[in-house]
Parts: sequence; C-alpha cells; structure tokens
Amino acid sequence: MNEYFAVILIVVIAIVFNTLNTKIRKLEKEISDLNSKVNKKTLQSEVTPEVTPAEELITPQQIQPQESPREEIRLHETETLPPPEQKDWLSPVFEFLKQNILTIIGIFTLVLGIGYFVKYAIDKNWIGETARAGIGLCTGAGIILIGHFLRKNYKTFASIITGGGIAILYFTATIAFREYHLFSQNTAFVITSLITAISIILSYYYKSEVLIITSLIGGFTAPLMISTGQSNYPFLFIYLTLLNIGMLAVTFLQHWKSVGWAAYVFTTIYLFYWTEEKPQLLSVTFYMISYGIFYLFALLDYFRKKELSTLDILMLVLINCSSVMGLYYIFDQLQYEPVIIFPIIFAMVNAVLFFKEHARKSTGTSFSVFAGITVSLVTIAIALQFKAHLITSIWAIESTLLLFIWKKTGHKIFKICFHLLFPLVIFAQIVTWSEYFNAENLSIIFNPVFLTSLVTIIATVINLYLLRNTKTEKSDFFEDLTAIISYGVIYIALLLEITYHMYDMPWGPISNVGLLFTIYYIFALLVVRKQLKISNEIQTGLIIILCFLMMINISASTSEVVKNILSKKLTPGFYLLHLLQWIPLIYVIFKIIPNTEFHKSKISYWIISLALITSVSCELHHTYVLTVSQDVMSSYTAKKHFNILYLPIIWTILASLFIYIGLKKDIQEYSKIGFVLVGIMVLKLYGYDVWQMDNISRISAFIALGLILLLSSFMFQRLKNIIKNMVDKKDKNEENIDL
Repeated sequence: MNEYFAVILIVVIAIVFNTLNTKIRKLEKEISDLNSKVNKKTLQSEVTPEVTPAEELITPQQIQPQESPREEIRLHETETLPPPEQKDWLSPVFEFLKQNILTIIGIFTLVLGIGYFVKYAIDKNWIGETARAGIGLCTGAGIILIGHFLRKNYKTFASIITGGGIAILYFTATIAFREYHLFSQNTAFVITSLITAISIILSYYYKSEVLIITSLIGGFTAPLMISTGQSNYPFLFIYLTLLNIGMLAVTFLQHWKSVGWAAYVFTTIYLFYWTEEKPQLLSVTFYMISYGIFYLFALLDYFRKKELSTLDILMLVLINCSSVMGLYYIFDQLQYEPVIIFPIIFAMVNAVLFFKEHARKSTGTSFSVFAGITVSLVTIAIALQFKAHLITSIWAIESTLLLFIWKKTGHKIFKICFHLLFPLVIFAQIVTWSEYFNAENLSIIFNPVFLTSLVTIIATVINLYLLRNTKTEKSDFFEDLTAIISYGVIYIALLLEITYHMYDMPWGPISNVGLLFTIYYIFALLVVRKQLKISNEIQTGLIIILCFLMMINISASTSEVVKNILSKKLTPGFYLLHLLQWIPLIYVIFKIIPNTEFHKSKISYWIISLALITSVSCELHHTYVLTVSQDVMSSYTAKKHFNILYLPIIWTILASLFIYIGLKKDIQEYSKIGFVLVGIMVLKLYGYDVWQMDNISRISAFIALGLILLLSSFMFQRLKNIIKNMVDKKDKNEENIDL
C-alpha cells in the first residue's frame, strides 16, 4: 500500500504544481498588460500640449509648416539603429526546462516508482512473468489516458505524462522479450513499431513537439532494446527509413525542426556504426536514401519562403559532410572506383539550386550557401581522387565552408562551429604529418601526405583571407590565434615536404635548406605585410628573427656544407645555394625597414649591423677555405690563416664604413658600432693575432691596417669639413635673410 500511496502522492503534487504554475503565468500576463496600459497613458499625457490663453494664440499665418519632431527622431533612430541581436537558439530549450523541470522529474520518478514496485512484487513472487508484462502495459496505457484527459487544460504537462507512458510501454515490451521470452523477435519488433506509430499519431493529434521527440527517441532506441546481437542491417534500415519518412511528413505538416535534428543524429550514428563494423555495398543505398530525406528536410523552408534559416544551412553542411565521409569509407574499404562519384553527385545537386538562384538574379544567403557547398564538394572530390587523407581534407574544407557561411550570413553559430572544428583540423593534420617518419619512397609533391597538406594549406589561405575581411576595430583573440596557427601550418607543411626528400643527405645541407626556406617564408610575410595587416610589433619581431636566422645559417649550417664538400659528400655547386639568402637581407634593409617602425629602438641598428658583419665575415671565410683547401685537414690551416690575417682587415673596412655612414646620415649608433668594431679588432690583433703570425705576415698586416686606418681618418676629416661648410653656409644665408 505504501508504494501505491507514493505513486498517487507524486501524481497529485505534479498536478497541483502545474495548476499553480498556470495561474501564476496568467497573473504575470495581466500585470504586464496593465503596466503597458499605464505607460501608454503616461506617454499621451506627456505629449499633450498645454492650453494657452486666447490672447497668446499665434495666427495661422505665423505657423510655418515643418516636419514632426517625433518623425525626425524616429527617422534618425532608424538610420543609426544597430542590427537586432540574433536570438539564441538554445533559449527555448532552457526556457522549457526551467518551466517544466519539476514535471519532468515527477514523471521520471513515477516511472522509477512503478519499476521498483514491480520488482518488489517479483521478489515476493506475487505475480508471474506474463502478469508482470501485463501490468507494465496497462500502467503505460493508463498514464497515456491520464495525459489524454489532461491535454485541454494542461497541454505541456499532459505531453510529458504521455511521453512517460510511452516510455513504460517501450521498456515493458523490451523486458518481456529479452528477459521473459514471452514472444519472438519479430513480434517484439511489431509491438515496438506499433507503439512508435501510436505515439507519432498522438503527437500529431495533440500538436505536441515534446511528445513527438519522446516518441522518436523511443522509435530509434527500440531496435537496440529488442536486439539479439545478430546484425540484420537491411531490416533495421528499412525500419529507420520508414521512421524518417514519417518524421519528414510530420515536419512538413507541423514545421517542427527539432524532430528532424533528432532523427538525423540517430540515423547518422546507426549508419556510421554499420559502415565501421561491416562495410557493404548495400549500405550505399541507405546512405543515398537518408541523404535525400534530410536534404529535403533542410530545404522545406527554402521551398516555402525562398530562404534558408541558420539551422537549415547547418543541416546542409552536415548531411553533405557525413554522407561523403561514410560513402568514401565504404568504397575505400571495398576497393571500388571511382571514389569521387558521390561528392560529384552531391555537388551537382547543390549546383542545380545554385544555378536556380543565379537565374533568379539572387545574390543573397541561399546563393552564397549553395555556391560554397558546391565548391567545397568539388574540392573534396579532387582531393580524394589524388588519395589525400579523408578526415583531414574534409575537416579542412568544411571549416572553410563554415567560415564562409558565417561571413555571408553573420550567424554566430557558424563561427562557433568553425572555432570548434579548426583545432580538430590541426590535430588531424599533425597525425597526417607523422606519416613522414614512417613512409618510404614517397613521390615528390604527388604523395598522399603532401596532397593532404596542400588541401589544408589552400583552406588555411582562404581562412586567412576571410578572417582579414571580417576583422573589426576590436581585436578578437581567437581570430588572432587562428591566424598565427594558420601561418604555422603553412610553414610546417612546406618545410616537412622539402626536408623529407633530403633525408639521405647529411645534416648540413638539410639544415641549410630548411633555414633558407624559413628565411624566405618570413621574407614573403614581410613583403605582403600590408595586405595581411600584420601589426608593427610583429613586423619588428619578424625582421629580428630573419637577421638571427641568417647569422645561424651562414655561420653554422653553411660551415657544415663546406665540410661536406671538402669530404666529397656534396658537390661544390651546392655551396652556391646559400647565396640566395643575400636577396632577402638586402631587400629588407633597403626597402622594408625604411617603411616600418623597426628603427624606433636603438638596439635595431646593432642587430642589423651584427647580421651584416657576421654574414660578410662568414661568407668571405667560407669562400677562402673552399678556394685554398683540398680536404678537411687542410681546411683547418686555411681557417686559422684567414682568422689571423684577413679577418682584422675585413673588420677594419666594415668599421670604417659604419663610421662613415653614421657621420653622413647623422646616425650616432652606426658610428658607435664602427668604433666598437675597431676596438674589438685592435684587441684581437694585439692580444692574439700578433703572436700567431710569422714576420712577413705581421709586417703585411700592420702596413695594410695602418694604411686603411689613415685613409679612413682622412675621409672622416674631409667629411666633417664638408658638413661644417654646409652648416656655416646655411647659417650665413639665414643671417642675410634676417637682415
């Protein structure tokens, strides 16, 4: 009796709560209506003009016709009014849960209570197996009847009650089949199908979206409830197809979008599971049928109103993406060709609608969406035909499609989906790159790894273009981070492909080519910095990185190349490759740096000077060693001779040039650099080099350095005199003008 009392008490509490909730809503509505009336009367009293005495009345001739101030205000507000905020598509769900959470908990508790009661009765051996099933069926039917009688005054509450009754029927049929074996699998399937059909009919009759979603969930989970472990996929998907057709009919009649989304999620899970467990050619048929059903579902509003909502666009993207993935996987596993047939078919379907929009001379959202999906499917087909990796390629292209649709529609859900999908693209691309370490004898460019990277690169470049055009005055952290990662993805993809095909070479040339590519990549970014809208701080950082990479390349990597050439591991012609790094250095110094804010800090002059000194010194050093050396052993003597005899002369010439430029351009930092370099050279000469030279070399070095220093001093004095004469002449002219 306690169990019966508990069940009755829960039902009574739920009904009382729902009654009070309805009354409260009515009171809130009445108060809201009353407030609106009071506000309207107040507004009317404010705008009513005061009555003036007769003697103060203005004659009609004095009244000048003018526009109403209220109309001017309204017009101004209309012009400057910002676009309305998009409604959060999750708000109705949260609102429903907030208002009906106790009802949901109540029916769930009721179902559990009945279940515990039946279990208690079974433990006490009060009823047999057939009676247990009968009690469950009767209880479910009784709850459905209660919901039926309450539907007029308590629509939402009745829908939830009815859904609970349907759930009891499903579970009872499942237990009767799986645990008690009261009937066969076919009978169980017929029973669950009847329950689903009845629930859908009731949902349509009651016009309850909540009830049909509950019914649909029960319909899709029913095969799992009566499954015996034997995979009868054709029978299963015939049932699911009929269920989806019913869903499409109800959606068409009642316009319930949530029903279609629930059906899509369950159908896709079933299809992917079948594809993974047992790829069959028969499953292609059900993929195509499902594609047609959900494609029509997404286009229902388009056929009615010639427009696409946010969720319709998202459904079009997802159904094309999931269908291509599943169908390509089946063909790939079964070794069927051509693999591009399905993305091409889907592209043609979308192209028909694209040309239809084009014929209407429409360039709105629908035109952009169909164009974007068509181009994406064609791109996927090309990528798959060249054996690019499926997941990485499709995710990369779909991320670009989402970003493109967000750009065209402005719906934030596509931006959110892009930010969720983009990290998955990066992760999938990293997994793809890992194949470089295991694969052997990959062809140049036309190999699956690089072709996949190429798809990602193209998608990333388009992403950068779209993000550049969508940036506002306020910087967006995620967009900036996406841009930085995108530049990194392009760089790594190209670098790995280049270095992979040099794996049989020594470390020296590999690092030399890698650094040279990095230098040119940074150089390319600096050249197009304005088009990419790279900030001044990042430009300065790129120039500094470029300088240090050049110093590392010419000092360390090129030194290894020289050693490999002398040891006959490389041909002498390979040495000429590193000379290409002088092109970006010279261009950056004379063309890019003057147009940037690089020289705002004094340290920048020292960085550029250090890069030039290191590059010139190492370049002449390597050239001398290659010229006079026959092998690696003889190169050590050549290096020592160059460092002692020729390096001080080179530094003296460079120091003189820096001092000369500093005086001519009036840049004190260059003069300081020149004098510091002279000091280092003198210390090196007198502290170390002198003691390593023979007499002839010592005499030659001192004479050469002395002449260079004297000539430099003469040039500096002459330059000072020229500058002084120019200043004096200018002052004299100013005095004459004053007089």
